[in-house]
Amino acid sequence: MRKKVTIIGAGFVGSTCAHWIAAKELADVVLVDIVEGIPQGKGLDLLEAGPIEGFDINIVGTNRYDETANSDVVILTSGAPRKPGMSREDLLKINADITASNIQQVAKVSPNSVIIIVNNPMDTMAYLAHKVSGFPRERVLGQGGVLDTARYRTFIAEAAGVSVEDVQAMLMGGHGDEMVPLPRYTTISGIPVTEFIPQDKLNSIIERTKKGGGEIVGLLKTGSAYYAPASATVQMVEAIIKDKKRVLPASVLLQGEYGLQGLFFGVPIKLGARGMEQVIELPLTDEEKALAARSAALVKDSIAALPEQYR
Repeated sequence: MRKKVTIIGAGFVGSTCAHWIAAKELADVVLVDIVEGIPQGKGLDLLEAGPIEGFDINIVGTNRYDETANSDVVILTSGAPRKPGMSREDLLKINADITASNIQQVAKVSPNSVIIIVNNPMDTMAYLAHKVSGFPRERVLGQGGVLDTARYRTFIAEAAGVSVEDVQAMLMGGHGDEMVPLPRYTTISGIPVTEFIPQDKLNSIIERTKKGGGEIVGLLKTGSAYYAPASATVQMVEAIIKDKKRVLPASVLLQGEYGLQGLFFGVPIKLGARGMEQVIELPLTDEEKALAARSAALVKDSIAALPEQYR
């Protein structure tokens, strides 16, 4: 039986996820959105590209959750987008109700799925999704770390004048501004990045990465990033569908790892068919521990700001 991925939210991120899932022939796709006609139209349009692009999967658009039943992976992208001057935390109260409603419905019909949270503030929405769904922690993941790492690798490759394929990096912490850089674990074909880029330049790259989403929001003016967020999400989907055991940074519920408890936080994990199969604990310097503690405090503050019924 073919695998099935449900994407909640047929906006730019959701529809681009569907596009890349189709192109890779990873699974059948169900696009869900509250706006009548949007998921149906986008789903049909993408389906009709199959004969040209050579992919053979089923793509369905719907406003209901019946068609999503028994999904293997559920991607949640729905929510208010960031606008210029808006932080991820500004989105908190708007997106909490949207997230809770969507997760309640999808958890009923796909109780064995792995949930990937994309909407912002991502770490907090992942915490909320875990609580509302009642799923084990292994099957609720936040996507932000993969996206932050992709941006980081892009900027490093650009500065060093090398292929992005040769840049390997790892980041931790909350998504975006709360990101914890780990330059010690950043290499170009196994060579420490500091052999290519001086520390002051690397520091500026780290700061640019932290503001990466905001940079694109400022340029677009009427929306937020969607190509890279969708690509990052689909990399996680592929690791799950194909049981690839990828080592990727993702936001998961920590239960004592890195000295943290009860919050979703970006850490290196092993990702496979069962979702998060292992949290990988890296030795951290005192400086890195301090940055992680600061990031964790900001994530905790965001969780504390949730409406009382969701905490």
